[in-house]
Amino acid sequence: MTDWIQRWKDNKIGWHRDLPNRKLIEFIDCLELNPGDMVFVPLCGKSQDMIYLMEQGYQVLGVELSALAAEQFFSENQLTYQKQQEGSFEVYSANNIRLYIGDFFELSKQQLSSVVAVYDRAALIALPMGLRVKYAQHLYAIISKDCRMLLLTLNYPQSQISGPPFALNQQEVLSLYENGFECQLLQCFNDLENEPKFQRANVDFIEKATYCLRKY
Repeated sequence: MTDWIQRWKDNKIGWHRDLPNRKLIEFIDCLELNPGDMVFVPLCGKSQDMIYLMEQGYQVLGVELSALAAEQFFSENQLTYQKQQEGSFEVYSANNIRLYIGDFFELSKQQLSSVVAVYDRAALIALPMGLRVKYAQHLYAIISKDCRMLLLTLNYPQSQISGPPFALNQQEVLSLYENGFECQLLQCFNDLENEPKFQRANVDFIEKATYCLRKY
């Protein structure tokens, strides 16, 4: 995962978008949030989705490996932050946003005790296959019962272009979350026409899927 820190240092962050994700806006109701609820954003980077969530009246708790990402997030959004140490994490906080800088796998259930929903746009697909099971198991362990999750994934012929983001199909998603989660596919479509990077690689398709999950 240290490769991610270097990517931030080198500004090789092609996954970052300057606007909130359209699928978050379209499907946020599946999270059944109330004003003031806390949403967990794993591997959050400096995502504008966190600003969108905050502007809708929700609290945000993110975790990110790179301190540079957190510093850029608060600076670019003109938010004055405070920084403190909490165990192995540096915690940056401002308004209703708290970012834990450190290893996702060191997060505890206590630190996420107030979280009622998870928004995963770029965490699961950032991980190679060998880490995905560990990620799903740890996420299950640290979130509360009835916690809901909005999950966005990509699927494409991995043999035709290397990740990240890594390809993830529906069967893999169901396999990862079959123990402990209800899983509903909300949408799945081929979006190759809007992905010039994949077009240049002559990829056959790029399938984008949106899921709503609930821990039971």
